[in-house]
Amino acid sequence: MTESSATFLLFGATGDLARRMIFPSLYNLLSDGLLPDDFLIVASGRSEMSDDAFRADVDAALHQFLAAERYDAATAARFGQMIAYQPVEAGKPEQFAALSERIDGRLERGMSVYLSTPPSLFAPTAQGLAEAGLITPKTRIAMEKPIGKDLASSKEVNDAIGRLFAEEQIFRVDHYLGKETVQNLLALRFGNLMFEPLWNATGIDHVQITVGETVGLEGRVSYYDGVGALRDMVQNHILQILSIIAMEPPARMDPTAVRDEKVKALRSLRPMTAETAKTHSVRGQYTPGAVGGQIVTGYADELGKPSDTETFVALKAHIDNWRWQGVPFYLRTGKRMPARQSEIMIQFKPVRHSIFGRDGHGSGLEPNTLIIRLQPEEYIRLLIMSKRPGLERQVHLEEVTLDVSLTAAFAGQRRRIAYERLILDLLSGDQTLFVRRDEVEAQWAWIDSIIDGWKSANMKPSAYSSGNWGPSSAIALIERDGASWHD
Repeated sequence: MTESSATFLLFGATGDLARRMIFPSLYNLLSDGLLPDDFLIVASGRSEMSDDAFRADVDAALHQFLAAERYDAATAARFGQMIAYQPVEAGKPEQFAALSERIDGRLERGMSVYLSTPPSLFAPTAQGLAEAGLITPKTRIAMEKPIGKDLASSKEVNDAIGRLFAEEQIFRVDHYLGKETVQNLLALRFGNLMFEPLWNATGIDHVQITVGETVGLEGRVSYYDGVGALRDMVQNHILQILSIIAMEPPARMDPTAVRDEKVKALRSLRPMTAETAKTHSVRGQYTPGAVGGQIVTGYADELGKPSDTETFVALKAHIDNWRWQGVPFYLRTGKRMPARQSEIMIQFKPVRHSIFGRDGHGSGLEPNTLIIRLQPEEYIRLLIMSKRPGLERQVHLEEVTLDVSLTAAFAGQRRRIAYERLILDLLSGDQTLFVRRDEVEAQWAWIDSIIDGWKSANMKPSAYSSGNWGPSSAIALIERDGASWHD
């Protein structure tokens, strides 16, 4: 592993992501002794502000977003002294020159640049860094999703950054990959003999991935409309989860081997057409309703005008390779759902022959189910069949749960913010949990096929009341195959 960066340069430092996630994560890394000696955080935004004023803002953010027991005044004071603020706006070379002066003499010890900005600013910001002499072989750059809005624009962004940085210097962030439970998928599959032999079309009937949100637009009006649930959630978070579930076993746990297998799975996704888009996808948009006992307005009301942007999408996907031939992957995500949850359900096939049904009586035998909850709780549950206690001659079976609560199993350890893992890996140069360019482009190629299918079929979003799991057509999507959503 390469030497850790001694400087962390954050663009978009006055934004919500920086206040909620990035600064609390950096504080926690410092508190745990995981930052390099003489570490410097250079925060950049468009506003003019002194170092002391910005440090006060960061301290207020720590009070707001850290758990009360995590905040320590002495550590916070030490953290504040690591932070310098420099106003920089893309297209203003004099400001980049002033930034260069703040970092003078530190580049040889490595610098990690984090772009928490709109994607339209990625290339201009990188160009400004290059012109100011701030890009060296020891400079790394991290970019928040989305990387483009389709395959063509994604290539434009990647080309622009790729002209200034080598691929091994580029870290594309998907914060879901920083979640402990997502990483635990690798351990579950490849560290336990009982699962991997059945992890294929022979043993698995279907897979479900659900990412439900209870919130609506929540101040994201300017970004979300015209983007929608497919681009906002499926293209990145859900497809990254799918790739870990579907990938072949990598030869070793390193960035190249893991991401090679992920991209193979993504490239095996069957493209959609106008015909399959009508039968294998559902678009929805929330209308007024109730979530958590609170009356909420509809999407068009929040937006202030009618829109064809989907706030819900359900998909039936197929991976055309030897391992997964014939196994449907049901994907769904939406806003204004009844509950905030991210979950994977692996439905195994039933036993080939039941010995428990006699004299025409049903056995009560159900196929095994593996449920992996990513949020808000983190657990792994395996539903298995067991004999109900009693003296009856007829064996009565009931479904019981083997429940591993990760929160309880590791009760003595603090649950990390996903960004702590990602920032630490960025500083040390480990790309395993970051998305490679060919992964992004494979994801967009499949998403583009769905969007083209929607356009060709003239598919408009169906209405669903807030507080429901999407339109009724989403239920029909899976139930026509004899399955049902795990709610």
